[in-house]
Amino acid sequence: MASFEAISRENRRLACELKELALAAGVTVGTAESCTGGLIAGAITAVPGSSGYFYGGIVSYHNSVKTALLQVSAEVLDREGAVSAACAGAMACGAARRLGVDLAVAVTGIAGPDGGSAQKPVGTVWFGLYDRGETACEMKNFPGSRSEVRAQTVRRALELLCAALRG
Repeated sequence: MASFEAISRENRRLACELKELALAAGVTVGTAESCTGGLIAGAITAVPGSSGYFYGGIVSYHNSVKTALLQVSAEVLDREGAVSAACAGAMACGAARRLGVDLAVAVTGIAGPDGGSAQKPVGTVWFGLYDRGETACEMKNFPGSRSEVRAQTVRRALELLCAALRG
């Protein structure tokens, strides 16, 4: 995974803030990642002491893993697609269940450079956040290259986790 120095300054700050907030609240955290391929978990675990609250992450890049490990239904994938609110929410719930955590963030999107459409252009990312029994979803469309879209996705995921812990 990424070293602490390889993570952007803002993502380092957010990962450190997440650690402080989670430990103070006694909340456990997990991730489910598709388009970021484990970068969110990498940013979190780059901070020493993250084992005190971070239980793990599931990289579900392929739909079969979303279904098998995160219990995203085939119907959701067929009807809405992997890049959708329904899929992101199901991924977050599945991660919370599978990992046994209080708080889980999930991301699924199109980082590019290929794979976009008129309805879901490159840069489209859906976020799911499971927070102690409640699930919320949001969509962002990030500009830039594949690596820029992925870095912005990591940042937003960390922001969502911190915001949930701030109440």
